Amino acid sequence: MRGFLVTPIATTVLLGLAWLALPAQAEKTLQIADGLKVTLEYTLTLPDQTVADSTAGKEPFAYIHGEHEIIPGLEKGLTGLKAGDKKRIVLAAADAYGSYDEKKKVSVPKANVPPETKVGSLLRSEEGLEARVIQVSGDSVVLDMNHPLAGKNLVFDVNILKVEKPASAK
Repeated sequence: MRGFLVTPIATTVLLGLAWLALPAQAEKTLQIADGLKVTLEYTLTLPDQTVADSTAGKEPFAYIHGEHEIIPGLEKGLTGLKAGDKKRIVLAAADAYGSYDEKKKVSVPKANVPPETKVGSLLRSEEGLEARVIQVSGDSVVLDMNHPLAGKNLVFDVNILKVEKPASAK
């Protein structure tokens, strides 16, 4: 049986190849932290097991961690996870969309909303605020300006697909 001879040139090539492989390996072990791009799959359920949202059958969700693109409690719960990690994150309403605020119910003249408005309609103001119509009576319409998930505890089942430096940071 012949021995394997490693020359200085071969050593340099072997070490060089190992060094080239490090960034890809390092990307696989990156932990979720501020400034990193995170790609994940999730299912959001309410305490009664109703599915409120999911990426199932859709493209995975991607965001930049620490940029306030997702709710604070979820961002905190994802910190430190790596690609391949799966986790259930249970959030109290205060860490999600906040408590339900009765003061965010407002009455507006019916003339200020589209004529086809009915209970359950979603409206958007010129400023981009969303409201759900909860009552139509006479000359007025009652709008609920709370987020639809305000006051609700949320359960996120997440599967982390990728943690990487954003394209602009490479």
